[in-house]
Amino acid sequence: MEGSVLVIGAGIAGIQTSLDLTELGFKVFLVERTPSIGGRMSQLDKTFPTNDCALCILAPKMVEVFRNPNIKLMTYHEVKAISGEAGNFEVTVLKKPRYVDEDKCKGCGDCATKCPKIQVPNIFDMNLGKRKSVYIPFPQAVPPIYLIDPDLCLKLTKGVCGVCEKVCEPKAIMFEQKPKDIKLNVGAIVVATGFDMLGEELSSRWGYNFKNVVSALEYERILSASGPFGGQVLRPSDEKEPENIAFIQCAGSRDLNENVPYCSSVCCMYTAKEAIITKEHSEHSNCYVFRHDIRAYGKNFYEFTQRAQDEYGVKYFQTKISNLEEDAETNDLIIHYENLKTGKFSDFKANLVVLATPLVPSKGTKELATILDIDLDNYQFFKEKSYYDKAKSSKEGIFLCGFCQGPMDIPETVSDASGVASQIAMLLNPAKFTQMKEKIVEEVEKEVKITDKPRIGVLICWCGINIGKYVNVPNVAEYIRTLPNVIHCEDNLYSCSSDSQVKIKELIKEHKLNRFIVASCTPRTHESLFQETCEEIGLNKYLFEMVNIRDQCSWVHMTEFEAATQKAKDLIEMAVAKSRLLKPLKEELLEITPTALIIGGGIAGLTSALNLANQGFQTYVVEKEKFLGGNLNYLNKLYPIHEDASILLEKTKELVLKNKHIQVFLESEAKNIKGYIGNYSISVANSKGVHDLTIGTIIVATGGQEFKPKGLFQYNGKNKNVITQLELEQKLKNGAKAWLENINRVTTILCVNARQKEGKGLTYCSNTCCGNAIKNISFLRELKPELEIIVLYRDLQMAKKKYE
Repeated sequence: MEGSVLVIGAGIAGIQTSLDLTELGFKVFLVERTPSIGGRMSQLDKTFPTNDCALCILAPKMVEVFRNPNIKLMTYHEVKAISGEAGNFEVTVLKKPRYVDEDKCKGCGDCATKCPKIQVPNIFDMNLGKRKSVYIPFPQAVPPIYLIDPDLCLKLTKGVCGVCEKVCEPKAIMFEQKPKDIKLNVGAIVVATGFDMLGEELSSRWGYNFKNVVSALEYERILSASGPFGGQVLRPSDEKEPENIAFIQCAGSRDLNENVPYCSSVCCMYTAKEAIITKEHSEHSNCYVFRHDIRAYGKNFYEFTQRAQDEYGVKYFQTKISNLEEDAETNDLIIHYENLKTGKFSDFKANLVVLATPLVPSKGTKELATILDIDLDNYQFFKEKSYYDKAKSSKEGIFLCGFCQGPMDIPETVSDASGVASQIAMLLNPAKFTQMKEKIVEEVEKEVKITDKPRIGVLICWCGINIGKYVNVPNVAEYIRTLPNVIHCEDNLYSCSSDSQVKIKELIKEHKLNRFIVASCTPRTHESLFQETCEEIGLNKYLFEMVNIRDQCSWVHMTEFEAATQKAKDLIEMAVAKSRLLKPLKEELLEITPTALIIGGGIAGLTSALNLANQGFQTYVVEKEKFLGGNLNYLNKLYPIHEDASILLEKTKELVLKNKHIQVFLESEAKNIKGYIGNYSISVANSKGVHDLTIGTIIVATGGQEFKPKGLFQYNGKNKNVITQLELEQKLKNGAKAWLENINRVTTILCVNARQKEGKGLTYCSNTCCGNAIKNISFLRELKPELEIIVLYRDLQMAKKKYE
C-alpha cells in the first residue's frame, strides 16, 4: 500500500485536499494541466457573502502548497494513463514543455518585456486581456515561472527571434524541451477538475455574440484589480463606463432547450456580489437584475441579496427573457422580456449585459473518465458511488472533490475537500507517514539580542485597488520611511504572492533587518504565511508584525480617502512602535491526547465518529437524548432519492455501536470543559455519574430543530389541520391513510417566518424546506391521487443537480 495520493486539478478543491492530506500524513502529487494552480477561484474578484478578496484567501494557500515539502507540484502536466487498484495505482503523467527551466527561472519577467510578438488574448482574463508568446498567467501565479506558447513563438514556429533567450540572465530559456512521461505510484486518486462556464455554446437568443454581452466569469475579470481594466468597470466595445448594467440570471440554466436542466447553485449569490462591487467601483453605474427564483440558501446568503437592494440600490425584476438585440450604432443591448408579476411584455436598454450562464463539467472530463475508468452521470459530471458516498467515484480508491461531481460554492468545496482527505486517511491508514519528510530550513535562525538596535523593514501592499484605490499608498510609505528605526520601506502590488515572499527574504538579507512589518489585509489568512517567510531567511517568526489596512482602512473608509490614508499611517506607526519592543520567542512541543469528543449523536456526529474511529482514534459521542440519530429519527423518506430514512440511520448506528474505538454516552451532557487544543479536560455527566475524559479535539454536531410557528396561520395546537412539515413526515411515516379521508385540498406555505427583515423573524433560508415540501407532496399524491395541492411560495430553493 502506497502512502501517497494523486490529486488531479489544482483549484481550491485540489489545493485544500492536498494540504489536508499532508496534515494527515500522506505525500501528494498535485497535477494541474494549466501553468498555475488556483483554478477558477483565482479568476474571481471577491467571494460572497463577505466580499473578501478571492486571492487574499487563496494566495496564502497557493504559496503554502508551493512550499510544502510533501506536495510535489506538477503544473502544466496531464494524466495519460492509470492501472492498478486502491492502495496501489500506477499513473503515467505527461509533462508538457514550458521551454523554460523551472529551476532557473526567477520570475523576473524580462523575457516577456522584451518579447516582440504581437499580443494575443489572455485565457486567464477570459480573452479580454492580452499576453505575449512568453508569459505568466497572472501576477500571483504559482509557481512563478514563465512559459512560452509554442504556437506563437517565432523561434519555435519559424526559427527566428530568440530575444527572450538573449535577455534572460539566469539562462532559463530552453527551446529544446520536449514532452516527457513520468511514472508515479500512489495509493489513492482524487479528481478535482472543477467546472467551465458556457458562453459561445448558448443559443443565439442570449446575445453572447454581441460585444457588450459578457459571461459572469468574464465580468469577474473586468472587476478584478489584476484584470484587463485594472478594476475599472468598462465595457469591452469602447472601454467606456456603462451607465445601465443588466445582470441576467439563469441564462441557459434550468432549461431543457439548452440541455442544462439543473441549477448551478451559485449564480444568484455571485450576481448580487457583482452588483454590489460594481456600485463600489463605479459611482455612475445602475444595476438591474433580471431573475427567476432567488436561490440564496444558508446563513447570511438571503440577507446578502437583500443588502444589495436595500443598501446599494440594486433593482430586481422577476422576469422571463425572450431574447436580446444589439443597437448597431451604440452597441447597447435591448432586452425583450416578460414581467412575471404583471404578465406584460417590455423592453429594457442596457449598456452592458452580464449573463449568469450554466456551470458545466470542465473540458476534458469525458476523456479523463475514460482514462480513470470511472462513470459519468446524466449531466456529464463524475458520478458518485451513491447518494451517501458523494466523495467516492464508481471505482474503489478514486475520489471526487468539489464541482467536478456537481454544483457547490467555495465554502462547500473547502469542506468537501477536507472530507475527502479524511476518507482517504481511512483507506490508506496503514501507510500513514511512510513517505513524509520534514521541511528543512536552510537558514539558521539569526540571534537577535535585546540590546540590538531595531532594524525594521516595512512592506505596504496595494492589493491591486482593494487598498490602493482608497489609501494613498506611496504617501503612506513616504511617511513611514521617516520613522525611527525604519531602515527600509516600500510599497508592493501584491504582498501575498510567491514572488513577494522572495522579495521579503531579499530585503531582510540585504538590509540586515531584525524586524519586519507587512501592511496589507487580515492576519487571519496571511500572518502565518509571512511568519514562515521570515523563518526561511533566519528571522524569528515572532519578530514579524502585521497591520490590517484593508479591513480597517480602505474597506471602512471607502468614501474618505484622506481619513483612510491617515489611519493607515497611524496603524503602521503603532506597529513600528510595537515592533521595536518585540523579542524572539521559542516554541515548545507539547504532547497531545489522540482522542476526540463529539457533542451530538445525529447523523453528522455519527459520521464524524466513524471517520475518526476508522483512523484508529478513540472517539466519544455525547448525546442528550435516549437514542442516537437526531432528526433523522423523525423523517419518513429522504429526497431526492426517496429512500427510507431509517435505512441510513440503522446502518450508521450499527457501525457506530460495533466500532471498538467509539464509546457512546446517551442521556448525557458535556460539562466543565477546560484546557487547550490537544489537551482538554472534560466531564460527561449522566444518571450513572460523572465521567472524566482527556480529549485532544472536540467536534460540535448539535444539529438544529424545526421552528414551531405558534400564532402564525392558525398554528396553535388546537387546529389539527395546520401542521408543520416535520409533523407531516410523522403522519406519512406511520403509513395510515385515514387522516386524509375528509381532506380534499392541501396547501403548503413555504418560508414561514423565514427570510424576514431583521427583527421581524428569521432572516435566513433554511435550505431544506422546499425540497422536503416537494417530496412530501409526491407522497400525498401517492396516498390520495385526487387531492388538490397548492403551494404558496416566494422562491423555490431547488439548486444543484437532481433537485430541479
